[in-house]
Parts: sequence; C-alpha cells; structure tokens
Amino acid sequence: MFIAAAAHFGLLEAEHSDARILMHALRRSCNLTRVIFDVGRNFMLAIVWMGSPGDRDFAGKITDALGSYGIPWETRIASAHKTPHYLLDALSKYEADPQPKVYITVAGRSNALSGMVDAAVTAPVIACPPYSDKFGGADIYSSLRVPSGVAPAVALEPKNAALLAAKILSLADADLAERVREAQAEQRRRLYDADQSER
Repeated sequence: MFIAAAAHFGLLEAEHSDARILMHALRRSCNLTRVIFDVGRNFMLAIVWMGSPGDRDFAGKITDALGSYGIPWETRIASAHKTPHYLLDALSKYEADPQPKVYITVAGRSNALSGMVDAAVTAPVIACPPYSDKFGGADIYSSLRVPSGVAPAVALEPKNAALLAAKILSLADADLAERVREAQAEQRRRLYDADQSER
C-alpha cells in the first residue's frame, strides 16, 4: 500500500507504514496543501475554507494542528458575499464524494461563510473566525447568531478547531481516535509536570 502526496516538486510514494511521518515531513518542507492516502478506500479529509487570502496565516495554524493528528487537508478560498456561486459549485463537488469529511471555515468581520457552507452541506462544519478586538470583539456574533436549520460549530482557537475535526472524523477511524486520546493524555501530562515543578 502506498501514500501519494502531491507536492510542489511532483508525486512521491512511500510505504504506508511510514505514511504519517512522511506526511508531516513533506508538508512542512514542501508546503503541501493536500495529502492523499491511497490504500484501497476513501480516506478522511478536512477542507479549510478561507474568506480571503488575508486569512492564510490564521488558517495555517489550523492546518498545522490537523497535520499533528495525521488528518489530510485542503485549503480553499471563496467569499460568501463576493463569490457565492463559485463556493456552492465547489461544495457540491465535495459533497458528491462519499469520503468522510469536515469543513472548517475561516472568515473575519461578517462571517457569512460558515452559515452558507453549513446550509449547503451535510458534513459537519466548524467555524473558526479570526478574532478581532475591533468593535469590542462584536464580530464574533455573526458566527454565533445563525438562522434556524443552520448549525456550524464554533471554535475560536485554531488548535481547538482541529481537535474538534479530529474527534468528529475519529468516529469512523480507530487510529485517529487513538491519536486524539494520546493528545489529551499529553495535555494532562503537561499539567501534572507543571504542578510537580511548583512543589
């Protein structure tokens, strides 16, 4: 079995047993925007939608965290206000693919992106809007107050958005569930160690 990874320099293959290690190394060194596992079945995917190119740095924190769980991801850019037809067309193509997926939406100011994506798909949507202290932080309300029948989850921290995505996708993947448990155990160990250092 092989892992195929699309990188700037072309296509690289490695034994599946080394897939996760390869994925981390390649994505960091080659700025991968997608890692595709090819082992005879559809694998999970996290699609990170940005409202504009200005959201790249914030979205990068999310994809870094997704990579730490070994979750393949893509980044896309579309505006619910400026390119709605383009967004809906792209979403319909993702939805036609039966692979397990989660959408993470990153849009500041008036965050119509999260609600629009959620209303158009059946897969889970996680809103992770870049926080701004302008207007007293009131931008967040556009992520929290959404119409009935529209239900994106909201996680304000990039790492937490990735964690929620990992938990959702782990419902169909025992290996990913174990990686989530390991990450939680590491959080506990850090607190235990910090407490010991206080004594």
